[in-house]
Amino acid sequence: MTTSIPTAPRQQLYVDGAYTDGSTGESVEVISPVTGGHIGTIPVPSTADLDKAVDAAHRAQAEWRKVGVWQRAEICHRIGDELEKRIDFLARLQTLEQGKPLAESIADVTEAAQLFHLHAEDAVRLHGETLPSNDPQKRMWTFYRPVGVWGIITPWNFPLLMLTEFVAPGLATGNAHVVKPPTHTSLTVLAAMEAFEAAGLPAGLVNILPGEGNFGADLVSHPGIDAIGFIGSSQTGAKIQATAGLKRSIMECSGNGPLIVLADANVEAAAKAAADAAYYCAGQVCCATERALVHADVHDAFVEALVAYSGSVKLGDPFDSAVNLGPLNNEGVAAKMDRHLADARERGFDVLVGGGRREGFPTDLYYDFTVVDGVTPDSLLSKEESFGPVVPIITGRDDDELLRLANSDALGLQAAVFTESLTKAYRFVEEVETGQVIVNDSTGFWDINMPFGGAGGKGTGWGRIGGKHTLIDMSDLRTGVMHLGR
Repeated sequence: MTTSIPTAPRQQLYVDGAYTDGSTGESVEVISPVTGGHIGTIPVPSTADLDKAVDAAHRAQAEWRKVGVWQRAEICHRIGDELEKRIDFLARLQTLEQGKPLAESIADVTEAAQLFHLHAEDAVRLHGETLPSNDPQKRMWTFYRPVGVWGIITPWNFPLLMLTEFVAPGLATGNAHVVKPPTHTSLTVLAAMEAFEAAGLPAGLVNILPGEGNFGADLVSHPGIDAIGFIGSSQTGAKIQATAGLKRSIMECSGNGPLIVLADANVEAAAKAAADAAYYCAGQVCCATERALVHADVHDAFVEALVAYSGSVKLGDPFDSAVNLGPLNNEGVAAKMDRHLADARERGFDVLVGGGRREGFPTDLYYDFTVVDGVTPDSLLSKEESFGPVVPIITGRDDDELLRLANSDALGLQAAVFTESLTKAYRFVEEVETGQVIVNDSTGFWDINMPFGGAGGKGTGWGRIGGKHTLIDMSDLRTGVMHLGR
């Protein structure tokens, strides 16, 4: 396997503009899901390290909020430029620690750089408005101010990109950050801080303290943390919110996205979209194809097209350019896939493609792309987010049943519908209970300028990741009222 990286990765905490070993003397070994080999040792942070990071963030933010938006934007542009210079190294490091194909990692780092450019431009155009008053002696106007210090908790599936989704708009709007990535996928993030330093970002505005759940609880409850940004599971999100209380928060949580195929759909396009969103990042994406809800009239054609297209999915070494499916990231995800497929077999569902771990690789995290037909709504494949490379197929008799199946799940993040009817497209966009509904494309569709987040009333959080909406969510709207005295 081609797993070498040009230089050794950073293996320290990043606090107040400097790399440090921290104060506990304890460490965690980082093992690659690709090779099974050791790739780093990360210090375990202490509450004293957290206190130092929060104090540094407050000191830095007190000055950063006074810096003009054009100057903040210029530094954000420079961070984007510096990340672009390091795409090859950061992408290779991310693939080694996360497991996704190198082409996906290159796209992730490239997009991370683009986000700094995008939010730099959005920030200089973020403005309030003048409001009419019923008192002719008053003038009212609004403007945006930074919130303060954000505690950011990021997941392991997109180590650098999802940090950037908070830090880029946060810096552009004058905030500071204390970030907790998972320990086992923190090397790319720590290495990226060299780009922030090279861009001239003032010390203390971004602090990186890798840790696990108990340290995340310390971060969320810290009195010096003004707001919380979280991307991860709904179960963890609920715990965070219970701990955070009234702190401002942006919560982007689990999805169990339905891809809905109506009777008039382009079946081949729908099958390709279902597969693409199921094997991308090995299905470890909140908007993966978790359920394919297919009209009975096109069921057989859809299954035939999906099985045929599955031949284009190649499992293997993620550094091989011919491979588009790498290993799962960790044993927890693999065990969940095992459990879901065991339940499927017990219920007599048809496992048409794949169905388990592939032997002959350096680790047992290499999981075959899987297609399961005859799935019922009460099964684990339907009720739970599998978070692996599987397409469960559930059949519906008509549009009403498909809509009911789509909305029967407790999660409501992103959905897709395939139809040639404009009327049906509008109906499903308006009636499917998810934050985004994509017409005639994958549930995995993403655009950096798209407001992305869950539907109200569902267990997928609130706030929006993407474009100017994140800047607004990471800012306080201030109102000024002036008495003219005339």
